[in-house]
Amino acid sequence: MDLQTPLYDCYEKHGGKIVPFAGFLLPIQFKDGIIKEHLTVRERCGLFDVSHMSEMFVEGADALKNLQYILPNDFSTMVDGQVKYSTMLNENGGAIDDLVVYRFSDTKYMIVGNGSNRQKDHDWIKAHITGDCRFTNRSDEYAQLAVQGPACETVLYALMREKRLPAKYYSFIETEVAGFPCIVSQTGYTGELGYELYAAPDNAAALWEALVGAGAAPCGLGARDTLRLEASMCLYGHELNDDITPLEANLHFSVKLDKEDFIGKAALIRRQDSPMTLAGFKITGKGIVREHCEMFLDNRKIGVSTSGTHAPYFGYPVAMGYIEKEVYEVGRKVLFRVRGREVEGEIVKTPFYKRKR
Repeated sequence: MDLQTPLYDCYEKHGGKIVPFAGFLLPIQFKDGIIKEHLTVRERCGLFDVSHMSEMFVEGADALKNLQYILPNDFSTMVDGQVKYSTMLNENGGAIDDLVVYRFSDTKYMIVGNGSNRQKDHDWIKAHITGDCRFTNRSDEYAQLAVQGPACETVLYALMREKRLPAKYYSFIETEVAGFPCIVSQTGYTGELGYELYAAPDNAAALWEALVGAGAAPCGLGARDTLRLEASMCLYGHELNDDITPLEANLHFSVKLDKEDFIGKAALIRRQDSPMTLAGFKITGKGIVREHCEMFLDNRKIGVSTSGTHAPYFGYPVAMGYIEKEVYEVGRKVLFRVRGREVEGEIVKTPFYKRKR
């Protein structure tokens, strides 16, 4: 049975079209539709419910030691209030999930994972915790709201007595928004300036309404996906899965092969010369390339798409997919097989969209 987040009643109040996703009932869009929501985030400020994400804590004298072994990034240089992205790997170097890690102190870290992998992440981490370290899944203790877009600071400041937000990308503070205690991080999944707020579930609906009242427009899963794809951000289950390595996904920054042993390190070293790489494509033919479309060059299969959509900001379709490294060249034309017909695409640099700072 699909679960509801603490904001379910807000979806209905604001005209949300609700669908099952990652074991929850979530809004795919609100009454204005996906394209308008997308452009609102690019131009002003959108509000997303991401309470289906998981919040897990690693605490104790051996907390850092455990993170260093379970995850491939290096957390030894983190400072309090810093956030760091990482994948989490199996023994074959494939991605179990991609995560963000929050450091509260040298003995307390929060790991935020994808909602679709809640149980898998929990079971994997719990099975590998050792020493003086406590692992707790506190996902039910948090609602998570994402405030994204160039006007997000104006919206938040209107609801804050102490007008202070995290100063750097991938950092966080503990403060109050609309009178409610929140963890506020400068993070997001849209390619825009944005913040994610962690609040008590009982406060979530009132916080949502306060943010809407201050100018944030409700947005759903549809716009979240088109925004992340324009920004060329990986989506687990598409650009990442249990077989794909972060090196193939061009997430080299999330892996530190020179640190001490971690789960999947030996496999990553063996697989670092993989013939495949993730690439971006502007679709120049007629049609939209979705996931699982085979890709051809000179009548030879060279790859497959992982995500694709009409890009509202640009007005044309884009796609991402895995392609043989030896044929990767910006400007090269390839053909996608879409429902029995060929659709032309051109290899382009990613990210497709990058905000002006």
